[in-house]
Amino acid sequence: MKPHAFHPEAETEYAEAARYFASVSGALGGRFYDCIEDLIRELREAPRRFRVFDPPARRHLAKDFPYAVVYLDEPDRVWIVAVMHLHREPGYWKSRLPN
Repeated sequence: MKPHAFHPEAETEYAEAARYFASVSGALGGRFYDCIEDLIRELREAPRRFRVFDPPARRHLAKDFPYAVVYLDEPDRVWIVAVMHLHREPGYWKSRLPN
């Protein structure tokens, strides 16, 4: 399994989304956290399994929430560039990619 790292803004948006769902319901917050952690584990196990949707970025979609984890499969790690809500500002995360 490859190690992973978060872009600082991706880590912030993940934390903010988890806080939001937890404010609605503690159980919902826990389900969201578990869902995203499962996505991260799956993409770390097989990073090339998930679709390239905006090269070089790949995306792994959540089943129970309108979220995706956007990442780059780098030689030494999986770099998570966004924990993205699917119905807001598509492409906002592109500025986080290396030039």
